[in-house]
Amino acid sequence: MEMLTVFLRHDESKTVDEINQHLKQTGWFEHFPPPGVEVVSWYVMMGIGQVVTLRFPAEQLREINRLIESEAWGGYRTEFYPTYDYRNLYEQLRTKMK
Repeated sequence: MEMLTVFLRHDESKTVDEINQHLKQTGWFEHFPPPGVEVVSWYVMMGIGQVVTLRFPAEQLREINRLIESEAWGGYRTEFYPTYDYRNLYEQLRTKMK
């Protein structure tokens, strides 16, 4: 399984209501996340926007990208970051280094 962190930066030229209306018109609320994609976390970061971490099979990467391009753009500016879970590796390293 792959992980991807998506920054959904608010378009500050629009109100939140205008952004939500755009997302409604494009079908965002009906289609995101697509089937087979797990939302690992979804936070609002004040001054940035929404930060969503997804887990999914590698073959769904293009589908996720196309969905965001076709439905989120216009409401958000987006950034994508490949992500992995470091917690267990860190705990192993921490134990080893003590």
